[in-house]
Amino acid sequence: MLRHRELLKFGTVGAITFIIDTGIFYALKLTVLSPKPVTSKVIAVLVATLVSYLLNRDWSFRTRGGHRRHHEATLYFLISGIGVALYSAPLWVSRYVLHLQMPYTSRLVEEVADFTAGQIIGLLLGMAFRWWAFRKWVFPADQQQVGPIDPPQQDRALIR
Repeated sequence: MLRHRELLKFGTVGAITFIIDTGIFYALKLTVLSPKPVTSKVIAVLVATLVSYLLNRDWSFRTRGGHRRHHEATLYFLISGIGVALYSAPLWVSRYVLHLQMPYTSRLVEEVADFTAGQIIGLLLGMAFRWWAFRKWVFPADQQQVGPIDPPQQDRALIR
């Protein structure tokens, strides 16, 4: 049950930071960084990552052992850096490998491709990686929280 609660909280933090990420991405992409959508995406993800760290540390994974604060933050941002690459890679492929941008396509195709690659595919790749990595390295289960051996093993021990 704890795992599902953590996953729901992690998902809620993800939804909040998705809104932050999307808002910043489009604010930058449609204004001051219009010729640089990947740069816009990286900046948006970095801001969302900072908010994500604070919310995940204090809410989603607060019952886990973790590490000292500076080690935890270092690991969090290192893993999130890998996440930035995962978030940004589909947009980079869409733009610079598949050339789904103007003048090769229409403005509508460019916008749909940017949203699909940057906000959906990138988000799913980054989120799956971060969920796994945060639980494994940043907020590991506290040894005191590991439960007893499962009931079938206990029953077998009583039978012998």
